[in-house]
Amino acid sequence: MTFATLGLIEPLQRALDTLGYQTPTPVQAQAIPAVLAGRDLMAAAQTGTGKTAAFAVPLLQLLTMEGPKVAANSARALILCPTRELAEQVHASVAEYAQHLPLTTYAVYGGVSINPQMMKLRKGVDVLVATPGRLIDLFRQNALKLNQLQTLVLDEADRMLDLGFSEELANIYRMLPKKRQTLLFSATFSDEIRTLAGQMLNDPLSIEVSPRNVAANTVKQWVVPVDKKRKPELFVHLMRKGRWKQVLVFAKTRNGVDALVDKLQGLGINADGIHGDKPQATRQRALDRFKSSDVQILVATDVAARGLDIEDLPLVVNFDLPIVAEDYIHRIGRTGRAGNTGEAISLVCADEVNMLSAIEMLTRQTLTRHMEQDFEPEHRVPDTDASGQVVKKPKKPKKPKASGGGGKRNLGKWVDSGEVAPAEPSIKPVRKVPVFNTGPRKKK
Repeated sequence: MTFATLGLIEPLQRALDTLGYQTPTPVQAQAIPAVLAGRDLMAAAQTGTGKTAAFAVPLLQLLTMEGPKVAANSARALILCPTRELAEQVHASVAEYAQHLPLTTYAVYGGVSINPQMMKLRKGVDVLVATPGRLIDLFRQNALKLNQLQTLVLDEADRMLDLGFSEELANIYRMLPKKRQTLLFSATFSDEIRTLAGQMLNDPLSIEVSPRNVAANTVKQWVVPVDKKRKPELFVHLMRKGRWKQVLVFAKTRNGVDALVDKLQGLGINADGIHGDKPQATRQRALDRFKSSDVQILVATDVAARGLDIEDLPLVVNFDLPIVAEDYIHRIGRTGRAGNTGEAISLVCADEVNMLSAIEMLTRQTLTRHMEQDFEPEHRVPDTDASGQVVKKPKKPKKPKASGGGGKRNLGKWVDSGEVAPAEPSIKPVRKVPVFNTGPRKKK
């Protein structure tokens, strides 16, 4: 199968040829004809399998072939993304696909001034990529009208719900014209997403080109148990041992990102970090430097789990496991993309065992453990498996009592079986029986 057999017009085929797209991926082969036919669609596919082209390419063809010219302060198609980074990435791809078409595209998101965005929208745009919050701001300031909207795309809708955008999505739903095409794409589908699809989509065609919530098989995954306080030391050790050149590292908190970056920079390692407290310009600069290999280690919170597209990224490290198990799939999906292979290493301490168990149950696989010499944890990480169970360590059998009255010597309390009481020659061993209060003795 080729893109020509999917019924794409010549300008789109030419753009795809320029980008090196030869054969449609499974999600593209199924989604493109459905979108061109005007169907509502909900599609689940592993990250890195070409979801963006699956909705953007047919959408651009529909806009080129159908509908009136875009009006002022309007958009004919809207693509909603959960993060600024993903919005930038999706817009860049859309612009590449549309390079030979008479269409305009633009991206809007928070963290930057709204005024230039309002100015840009005055002439209207055919395809608008937006984050939910900034879209609502522009709508409420009358800088954007949606009455001309033909198609709505929800990209990574599960992540939008994870980030607390459910109220914003409800508000956007009320802003939209009832007659429209709606496409919902995501790497994973939760039950909440299926409920959302039932509310926003009309008789959708469902596509699942891979099992639900399964990580790409192009990524080799394993776990290194370690005590929490030794994680930074272990990371540096593994980095030097493996001679890592380019690594994306995920930490749980913003403070955790800053602390690890400070430590690495203090050791002379070229590292940078991105998280929600940093200005958008600073975050974009760090991403650009990492993509160009000017930065060796990029440490990020889950703000970068989606929307970070780097060719041939060899390694992802989970410095902390994510609180939401689905985020693990998106994190490691930054490597092993487009048929390439990659590695994902997770540094796991004892208090993350429940998160590890949830990840293994979600991905339906037990992650291999590699114990690193000299970093064996004092606080043991209990065994887990894909059933979602934490395997408790079997209790040690009790030691038999020594013969000759060598029992525990203690007064007034029980003695634990692992303790040895100090020798007290003047005190005879006391039988380990409960003492009952029988009250005062009666006088004879």
